[in-house]
Amino acid sequence: MGGLTLNQRDAEYEHKYKKLNQNCFISIFLQIPTCIAHVTIITESILEKPVVLFSKTSCCISHTVKSLLQDFGVSPVVYELDEIPRGRDIEAALAKLGHNPVVPAVFIGGKLVGGANEVMSLHLQLYLRPMLTRAGAMWV
Repeated sequence: MGGLTLNQRDAEYEHKYKKLNQNCFISIFLQIPTCIAHVTIITESILEKPVVLFSKTSCCISHTVKSLLQDFGVSPVVYELDEIPRGRDIEAALAKLGHNPVVPAVFIGGKLVGGANEVMSLHLQLYLRPMLTRAGAMWV
């Protein structure tokens, strides 16, 4: 999307994410009144990066989830909601999905997996490693 004008980029962005409307977080997130560039970066990360984690620097549970993922050799894209612009708006979008507590919120392969309970459950049931492998976050 390098040399496109803002209008071309917005049109391409809108077309791309209309096709991926199965992820309701993105449709809620797109309603956040913020700069399109910021929305684009985060939504593209969710859809294009194997693992994305929404966290807060003060949340010990988020730190635990990050550590678990790193122990698998995964390098998630991490958005610290208390440090990024419009972090509260992103937190509100996650809350609209019924995601409580809001952090950590883990996306694997473009889909919201959930928080610490869901990630730990997947790990204990031996589903997390294959899910991370399928997403391209780790090698066998």
